[in-house]
Amino acid sequence: MILYHGSDHIIERPVYGKGNVHNDYGLGFYTTQDLELAKEWSAKENALAGFVNKYSIDLKGLKVLDLDEDGYGILNWIATLVQNRVFALKRNIMQSGKDFLIANYSLNLNGFDIIIGWRADDAYFRYAQDFLNNAITVAELNKAMRLGNLGKQVVIKSKKAFSLIRFIEAEEVDISRYGEMRAKREKMAKEEYFSFEKHDIQDTGYLSNIMAESSDSADSFKGKRYGKKRDKGV
Repeated sequence: MILYHGSDHIIERPVYGKGNVHNDYGLGFYTTQDLELAKEWSAKENALAGFVNKYSIDLKGLKVLDLDEDGYGILNWIATLVQNRVFALKRNIMQSGKDFLIANYSLNLNGFDIIIGWRADDAYFRYAQDFLNNAITVAELNKAMRLGNLGKQVVIKSKKAFSLIRFIEAEEVDISRYGEMRAKREKMAKEEYFSFEKHDIQDTGYLSNIMAESSDSADSFKGKRYGKKRDKGV
């Protein structure tokens, strides 16, 4: 697999154990398979320079969790997100919703070497907050995560996976050009979000409904369509 990491400096050897524990999937090295997106991510606000670092990694023998496959869904993603990210819970319903999602849909990532899933920048994190706040349904959240074609990120998690990363090269990025492209993509996503948010998608799947329905029988629980239920004891 070929991976790219956008940064304000060249990183020839990613270091296991470094980084921000409050990123989307916890501590890890965050990359993408999309070169153009990596260039946009390198164009950080107030950055003096930008680089795309290119790597290869052999997945043979590695345990990979892809949240777009194997029955995982949007509720698994948001449960993992709210478990790792730090944000203000302005209403009691948000705290209750967070607790419910973590208890029922969070994933144990410790057994995986690599995680593949959506990336939650500021705009996309807003959608997750709106869902916790009962402002949008789970169907609307699912649709919102695909706005702007932000793509997925590949997170290197384990020491074993870090040992298999091979640096290929680094390319300097025109941060002025790609900063504008990044801002344009986020603006487009926000405009599309507010456009469809005003319309009824004919789904009653607000988080409060999902929480209430969870006490029903498995056959009538709509929430199961949007994610794999957490195994007991995990």
